[in-house]
Amino acid sequence: MYEERDIAGLMKQIARQDVLEIGSEGSVAAARGAALAHIAESYGFEYHETLRTGHKKAYVLVRMYRDPRPEARAREAAALTAHPQAGNGGTVPGMRPGTLKPLPEGAGAVALMKDRILFDTMAAAADKRQQLIAYGSCVFLALLMLLVGEPVLALVVGGLLTAFLFGAFRIGTVRRSRIAQRLQDAGYLQVRDERGTQRFLRPGQQLPGHANPFAS
Repeated sequence: MYEERDIAGLMKQIARQDVLEIGSEGSVAAARGAALAHIAESYGFEYHETLRTGHKKAYVLVRMYRDPRPEARAREAAALTAHPQAGNGGTVPGMRPGTLKPLPEGAGAVALMKDRILFDTMAAAADKRQQLIAYGSCVFLALLMLLVGEPVLALVVGGLLTAFLFGAFRIGTVRRSRIAQRLQDAGYLQVRDERGTQRFLRPGQQLPGHANPFAS
């Protein structure tokens, strides 16, 4: 039932808007976002980016825009014809009826969409400035303990936190590199957008550029 509401909400956005924002949270946020984004792609939308927002950055927000290219409009027409009751209890492209579980023929595309989402959500952890801020917090905490007369505790806590952060950043870097390799192997092109952020584009896709619908 919950998944059917998600699909119905997405179909309302597709019918009324040229830009989509698909939000989800929890441990299945990336998988749910990937399934909904795959449906939107079938209706002529293109993936733009994913952001982490909300309390403790736990909310995953997938952003998409309506692709004006003829091939995208052809995808939309085909989806509308094949799934006339989508959003009203009918089938949707690539998913098992009434669920966000991909059909076998769509599982590969959904997995790649999930990789794009994860690559973007891991960007903050890969940012050198953010890492320096995290390490700086460890130093600040250790200095604070020294000031209150706890040198041993300062050394232990500072060392453990620094080691934990180093390990976490290293694991994140390795995981993100593996995701990038999978996307490159699938033919996705790695580029940098106008903000210098690394992005992956599908073959034939172009960045919105000056026509970026999300630009403020």
